[in-house]
Amino acid sequence: MDLFDRVSEDIKTAMKAKDKVALETLRNIKKVFLEAKTAPGANDSLSDEAALKLIQKLAKQGKDAADIYVQQGRQDLADEELAQVRVMENYLPKQLSADELEKALKEIIAEVGATSAKDMGKVMGVATKKLAGVAEGRAISAKVKELLA
Repeated sequence: MDLFDRVSEDIKTAMKAKDKVALETLRNIKKVFLEAKTAPGANDSLSDEAALKLIQKLAKQGKDAADIYVQQGRQDLADEELAQVRVMENYLPKQLSADELEKALKEIIAEVGATSAKDMGKVMGVATKKLAGVAEGRAISAKVKELLA
C-alpha cells in the first residue's frame, strides 16, 4: 500500500474514532497529495518519496508556526500545531538522535576529508543527501559547524 492509500485509509479510521485532530491533519495531507498529483507534468501519480517530502515540508511548517505562536504568547495555537505535527510524524522515518547524527556526520567528514570550517559546503552537500528524511537541515548544519570548529 503506497502512502497516498495509507493516508486515505487512516482518514476513514480517524472518522470512525472521531479523532478531530488526526482527521483534519490527514485531510490536509491528502489535499496536498492531490494537488501534487494534478500538478502539470505529474502524470496523475505521486511516488512515496515525493509524498514523504511533502509530509516533511508540512511538518516543518507546523513546527515553525508553533514557534511563532509561542513567541507571541499563544500557547493554545502552538499546541494545536504540534498535535498535527505528531500525526504527520507517524508517516515519517524515525529521526536520528543527537548521538546518531554526530556519528553519521563524523563518518561523512572523514569520507570527504574535511578539516576546517572552510569545508562545510562539501560536508553539507553530502550530509543533506545521505541524511535526507532522518535529520533536519538545521540540526545537520549546527552539528557540522560544531564538529568543524
